[in-house]
Amino acid sequence: MTCQLFAVCFDANRPLLLASFWSGLLGWETVDDQDGGVTLLPSDDTGFRIRFVPTQDRKADRNRMHFDLTSTSLEDQQQTVARALALGAHHIDVGQRPEDGHVVLADPEGNEFCVIEPGNKFLADCGFIGALACDGSQDVGYFWSEALGWPLVWDQDQETAIRSPHGGPKITWGGPPLRPKTGRNRVHFDLTLPVHGDRQAEVDRLVSLGATRIDAGQGDAGCAAMTDPDGNEFCVVTPR
Repeated sequence: MTCQLFAVCFDANRPLLLASFWSGLLGWETVDDQDGGVTLLPSDDTGFRIRFVPTQDRKADRNRMHFDLTSTSLEDQQQTVARALALGAHHIDVGQRPEDGHVVLADPEGNEFCVIEPGNKFLADCGFIGALACDGSQDVGYFWSEALGWPLVWDQDQETAIRSPHGGPKITWGGPPLRPKTGRNRVHFDLTLPVHGDRQAEVDRLVSLGATRIDAGQGDAGCAAMTDPDGNEFCVVTPR
């Protein structure tokens, strides 16, 4: 069996603060984890957790991944934006046009996310987290489709998207032009194996698909640190 997407992880200067923000916005329960961070447990069909792990490094550039939150009506969109602002979000300008229907916000540590306008057909059958939207190449979309065993649900004009066979959010890659990668990503995937899974065999499989094993400076620590074909960091973690 292939690895599974266990969590989307955010490096956080104040993990508890960010967890409180996203818990309030999503309505998910928070639990402490074993690494000094905080984890949100999904209350819907999202299928993965959201983790906030402590770091001393400050955010210096736009993230390569962000959440797209859906709306059922204009009133619903406005209510989501108002709730986010009340929890500590703020409006940001990433080059969106005045005629664009989505609202671009950032959480209390500057992590970008969008509140999508109602009637978006691409996300019509998705939940509140409609998508995890990523900067990335067509090849990296193909890689993650094979790595997770999720089928491609979009593959046009070098843009790709995958989705779990069990539903939940889509993961999308916008294709070129790609922004240069500057330093370590602040948001990354944690993958996990089934109980009694062979981590080395899975690492070898991911390498055969185009991943690279890296030294993230954490020793073994139950995590095999890797990068995907676009250089995005991720970890294959041992079940606890």
